[in-house]
Amino acid sequence: MYLPLSVNRNIVHRYSSMLLFAVLVILCPCDARNTINGGSMLVDNGETLISAGEKFEMGFFFYDGGLNKYVGIWYYNLSPRTVVWVANLDMPIPYSREKNEDLSVVVAKDGNLKVGNSSACSYFSTRLDVVLSSNSTVKLLDTGNLVLVDKSGATLWQSFQNPTDTFLPGMKMESLELTSWEESGSAINGKYRFKLDDGDYAIHETGVDSPHWKGSVRGTSGPFRFSEMPSYVTYLLSNITENDIVNNSVEVTGKFNYKPIDFSGYANHSVQNSIFKTTRLLMNSSGEIQFYFWDEESGWSLIWSAPKDTCDVYRNCGKFGICNSSNVSVCKCLPGFEQDTPENSGGEFSGGCKSKMSRNFCKEDNVQVDTFLHLSSMKFGRADQLNRTNTSEDCTRLCQGNCHCQAYTYSYENSRCWIWLSNLYNLQENYTGGYNLSIRVGVPHIENAPQGPLNPKMATSRNQSALVISISLILGVIILCGTFYIIYLNKRAARSKEAREIVLGMPVEYLPHRDSSDEDLITEDDKKRIDVPFFSLNSILVATENFSNAAKLGRDGFGPVYKGKFLGGTYMAVKRLSSQSGQGVEEFKTEVMLIAKLQHRNLVRLLGYCVEANEKILLYEYMPNKSLDTFLFDHASCQLLDWRIRFEIILGIARGLLYLHQDSRLRIIHRDLKTSNILLDEEMNAKISDFGLARIVEGKTTEANTNKVVGTYGYMSPEYALEGLFSIKSDVFAFGVVLLEIISGKRNMELIEDVNLTGYLDMETVDER
Repeated sequence: MYLPLSVNRNIVHRYSSMLLFAVLVILCPCDARNTINGGSMLVDNGETLISAGEKFEMGFFFYDGGLNKYVGIWYYNLSPRTVVWVANLDMPIPYSREKNEDLSVVVAKDGNLKVGNSSACSYFSTRLDVVLSSNSTVKLLDTGNLVLVDKSGATLWQSFQNPTDTFLPGMKMESLELTSWEESGSAINGKYRFKLDDGDYAIHETGVDSPHWKGSVRGTSGPFRFSEMPSYVTYLLSNITENDIVNNSVEVTGKFNYKPIDFSGYANHSVQNSIFKTTRLLMNSSGEIQFYFWDEESGWSLIWSAPKDTCDVYRNCGKFGICNSSNVSVCKCLPGFEQDTPENSGGEFSGGCKSKMSRNFCKEDNVQVDTFLHLSSMKFGRADQLNRTNTSEDCTRLCQGNCHCQAYTYSYENSRCWIWLSNLYNLQENYTGGYNLSIRVGVPHIENAPQGPLNPKMATSRNQSALVISISLILGVIILCGTFYIIYLNKRAARSKEAREIVLGMPVEYLPHRDSSDEDLITEDDKKRIDVPFFSLNSILVATENFSNAAKLGRDGFGPVYKGKFLGGTYMAVKRLSSQSGQGVEEFKTEVMLIAKLQHRNLVRLLGYCVEANEKILLYEYMPNKSLDTFLFDHASCQLLDWRIRFEIILGIARGLLYLHQDSRLRIIHRDLKTSNILLDEEMNAKISDFGLARIVEGKTTEANTNKVVGTYGYMSPEYALEGLFSIKSDVFAFGVVLLEIISGKRNMELIEDVNLTGYLDMETVDER
């Protein structure tokens, strides 16, 4: 049976209207709400508040294994549930299956926000002193802020000013405190608190006078930025957003200094434009402050945390105590010092170390009673005094001339002398990226102390006995050492053979003979000019787990790069040059001998090298954030590079180039500057790497010529690519390309309207003219 077309249309229209009405009826009661008005409540029956943009959710929840109930706020629709605020930390609600408590969140008659039950038990209240009306309203914002407002819209109370263990974008630290939970599985106030302390951010432990950790605000610790917090963390804590940076609302007085801006309030402030879309700062139960970033694919990623290890704990080894977390005994005293342990001390090194002589360093009867203990790769606390001197010798004399000077360090970059006039704390040795430090000590305790005179009657017999015993001991030790040495050589040869078979994938007997061109790769004269140590291949194999894929960090132009853990827990980047890399003997020698002489905070430090068994290996300081291109050209990671960080990276590269071209002892042209050769340390400081193609030019010469054009297409200047003429201008051209990539977030060779990035810029420039 067929109906006329007009009848069919009427039926369809009628049923469509009925269906739409039914959907509306079903959906209306289920619409999520984000407010609690006076007279209404949020009941413990699965009901929750959801912010308007579905960013955050609030309601009742179990946390510690179902023993207690809490009222809190968490991220909406993120798994696993991440709680950012809890109302009743101090009064968890005991849960019983047999007893239904009729729990609810309400705006009480006096206008306060309360959590309670039908028996009038109160588990939380805003406890505002002023008399209010029940016309107050509670609202959950998309920032995660829970606000209590009156009928005029004025904010009376907000969770952003009463945080628990989490700091969210839109909050301002100022007088706030983050308090850790007791343990990871219990929502009860713990013993650690994160707050501002005399201008620095600090973690305090309940019942302990000294801070657990202290981190300086970026730009306040001078050139020695050991404990500085990353800029993205300080931006978050000061509520600085992308708009503030773009609109130049952040007052900048130097490279790292900034003045936090003053927002009038939180409740009406939107963080939709924040550079921290989904990030949080957590004060965890073990005493660490942690910065997390949400990635849609991998979930929460830990970007930064402090303290990083035992030596990062504030004053862990006391005054003049030196820390090394790789040692069994973490703390020790320097030569010339002894342990100072007061009665009823809280720990082995709570008192630190004391000098074996008076610390009043002056000449007595024109006799020099002090000298300096020179230490390298040191981390230390903030200095007391800054002076400008021409040389390090001037800095030494300046310290010697002050009876109260305890130590000094000299910065070659800006000719500055930093002096300590009081006790030194937070000393750490073998610190990657550390500086030289000279500590004042007494001469008698550094030199060998003279022995007292013997009794003349006993001298001869004692000397004879001592001589016999000494000769016997020496002969025994020689025989024992010789035996062990022969055993060691045999085992070493076997291990070396096995290791090379593992690495190279074939028995040693079938390996090609050593290339004669590599036989004298590093001559004796070369070794005298190399300022870094030689590492054995076996030690590198152990550190990189036989060059395993798990240790592989990536690959640069000359071969794969691995992460190696060496003795003492030191991490290094191990660059293994492949035979197909194109880097020959001369390039390798250039990189070894050249970088070892370069000392600048924006250049990667070479820590060692290895030439053994057809292997050419370079060892650099480990950069945890890898290279700049991994951030710039990755959709998720690039969001961490706000304009402030990008600007600092650009300045760092420029400073490194200026040092190479003008300020170093040798005038150096890099010839292969690109984003993959810019490495980033844990503080996102830029460091120029990969000097295999670098050239030294004599004196004031600024250009040279070559028949072999090498480098990376897209970063080479036209005169170098076409004519082989390179100069410091070639590096400047490459720097310009890197600058464009940092600003645009696009690769130079990525086509825009059928041209590359530099070509597109040329087109735009011509069009504007």
